[in-house]
Amino acid sequence: MASTDVKVLCYICVNPSTDPVTLRCGHNFCRVCIDQVLNTQDESGVYSCPECREEFRERPTLQRNITLRNVVENFCSTKPPQEETKIFCTYCIHSPVPAVKSCLHCEASLCDDHLRVHSKGPEHVLTDPSTSLENKKCKVHKELYKYYCTKDDICICVTCSLAGEHRGHQVETLDEASEKKKKILRNVLQKLTTKRNQTKGRVQSLEEQRRKAQEKASGEAERVTALFIDLRKRLDDLEKRILKEISSHEEQVSLSLTNVIQKLEIQKEELSKKMKDIEELCNMTDPLTVLQEPDTGSRRHITGHKHGC
Repeated sequence: MASTDVKVLCYICVNPSTDPVTLRCGHNFCRVCIDQVLNTQDESGVYSCPECREEFRERPTLQRNITLRNVVENFCSTKPPQEETKIFCTYCIHSPVPAVKSCLHCEASLCDDHLRVHSKGPEHVLTDPSTSLENKKCKVHKELYKYYCTKDDICICVTCSLAGEHRGHQVETLDEASEKKKKILRNVLQKLTTKRNQTKGRVQSLEEQRRKAQEKASGEAERVTALFIDLRKRLDDLEKRILKEISSHEEQVSLSLTNVIQKLEIQKEELSKKMKDIEELCNMTDPLTVLQEPDTGSRRHITGHKHGC
């Protein structure tokens, strides 16, 4: 196969890529083919490229490959159609001539010219051209299969039935046996069809359950998200209100204490002044001056204490 063929072929279905898409690893596939592969990997949650086995943590995004699509279209339009397999006359050895019939007895295929001179005997049964003539004849007696042995489940010739190892066995004509088998196959097909329809219905039911479960989970997630948004807002509002109350209380206490401190500072200054006056009197040596000074109020401020000057 040419290298161009390899490039345009999907690794999964080995056909020219239809609607080609590319994974992050650079490999190309049919969109339908790679989607089916990724769907089977959904359950495990581990995704990988079918060609190089590179793993992806999440389901990879499929990038449409326009360039490859154009190459595929050009390739398919220019590729010559495959020739049908032809069966040629066995006796035309110098130049191949298409056969029109095959003789089961002679195990040969015949063109028009050789068919006209071929034996017309009853043992020379003619069929449409075939390459598998040996499959229609008994390998032991070289006769055409005529019957079906129901005991051994095998096609047999007349000699097998009359004198061979299948003598005395229950036999049916090929048409009878074929119709019976077709009837059995039709019953099997009907059962398989019923089972497939049941499976299809089950799949549809499970898909519906999955869809409802996803919708329910999505709704619950939205409700929980909204609930926590509301709770966070309430907590934020409560925090702001409490902090505001604390700040307001602190301002009130601070203001009250500031007023008291200011008054005490004034009182402290007054006391310091009086103390200075008294100290000056105590330091005087003239008794008359001490006694003639106005009352400093020491008796009011220092009641019960004796002063020595």
